[in-house]
Amino acid sequence: MPAAASASKTKKTSKAKTASSKRKIFVLDTSVILYDHNAIINFDEHDVAIPITVLEELDEFKKGSDTKNYEARQFIRYLDRKAGEANLNDWISLNGGSKGHFKVIMEEANAEDDALKIFGPKNDHRIINAALRIAREEARRKVILVTKDINLRLKAKALGLASEDYETGKVKDVDALYSGKSTLEAFDQGVIDQLYKKKQLPLESVQKKQKDFAPLINHFYILKGTKSSTLSCYNAHLDVLEQIEKKSYYGIKPRNAEQAFALHAVANPNIKLVTLSGVAGTGKTLLALAGSLEQRRDVKQIYLSRPIVPLSNKDIGFLPGDMKAKINPYMQPLWDNLKYIKNQFREQDKEYKQIDEMVNSEKLLVTPLAYIRGRSLSNVIFIVDEAQNLTPHEVKTIITRAGENAKFIFTGDVHQIDTPYLDEQSNGLSYLIDKIKGNNLFAHITLEKGERSELANLANELL
Repeated sequence: MPAAASASKTKKTSKAKTASSKRKIFVLDTSVILYDHNAIINFDEHDVAIPITVLEELDEFKKGSDTKNYEARQFIRYLDRKAGEANLNDWISLNGGSKGHFKVIMEEANAEDDALKIFGPKNDHRIINAALRIAREEARRKVILVTKDINLRLKAKALGLASEDYETGKVKDVDALYSGKSTLEAFDQGVIDQLYKKKQLPLESVQKKQKDFAPLINHFYILKGTKSSTLSCYNAHLDVLEQIEKKSYYGIKPRNAEQAFALHAVANPNIKLVTLSGVAGTGKTLLALAGSLEQRRDVKQIYLSRPIVPLSNKDIGFLPGDMKAKINPYMQPLWDNLKYIKNQFREQDKEYKQIDEMVNSEKLLVTPLAYIRGRSLSNVIFIVDEAQNLTPHEVKTIITRAGENAKFIFTGDVHQIDTPYLDEQSNGLSYLIDKIKGNNLFAHITLEKGERSELANLANELL
């Protein structure tokens, strides 16, 4: 072989080794896969390693109707399809040249950094050992353990192993999350006066007097003029600025601007997806329910649901009674809001009796979210309470059940997460607000002022 050809070949080999060494190896924990079964293909050109312990844990999750069971099954099927006849201990291509490779790695202890000896016999520590093993074998490459378990990340870092959270689907800055409303000072008083008279104005008429006014779709505005102020919303369907009045919905009257905005969004038939966020006591669930009851004649059913966080499906099975008796303790906040609305009327009032009739005939139905998979929901309003305890995939699963004339309302507090491995940035409610804002079918409002009681407000502010 000529010297020039040999040098060229050596140069190419060197470049290939350099490129290979730049590719990172991400070791996935079980929590990441249960959060997103597609996680394995979300690391660009980098390689992905799956500890054998993760497969063992997924085997325990594969049975059941909960979302995590679905995620486990989908991931196992994906690995089976990709592996084919290949050996899972070898690197297998994920998607041709555009993606990296994956393999299954075994646990192998090392005298210096045996997580089992240091921390005790747990699967988490076996996963750390597997990551440490591949870090030794691939010394030229950066190995990172990816997990949604904060404590596991800390343990890995304590042993000198790089570790990070799974970032896909996370909202970058939850403090800057879309609020759905704006306050405009020194707004043209002439526009405000016309809104009071005509109730709505074409956008071009508004912009003639307020040239810098560029409204967002279904965005709410508090317009403050020199003499008076008003509440309004930009209706993208009609291309008009609408005045919003504080009117009563099934006995519930808004106590502040944000509540008026929320009721307007819930009652607007052109808006098919509504999110209401805010701290405890701001009236999120009550407003969603009251606004939905006002539309009872236009839909076949109104569903109320919330995730059952403390117990899995298996645990519920051990509770006494039928399914209704099992889930009632977890749905009690929904019943409390319904009772509050009933108590706005006397027992002999038709509205009071209507609510009882709707419950008895199941036109108003409280149901667990686990039963929504596979269904098509048409001519319904579906209220999902405590949506911050859902994953982005669970939120997508719920919304994709929407049939003709279906409306979905998600309520929750993105700062109050009760589900393991979710936080302010990665929960389904934050993700939904961030991704769907600006769409014709969507409206959001962040409720800020607590209206439950002075004591509840004191707790929110000072405790």
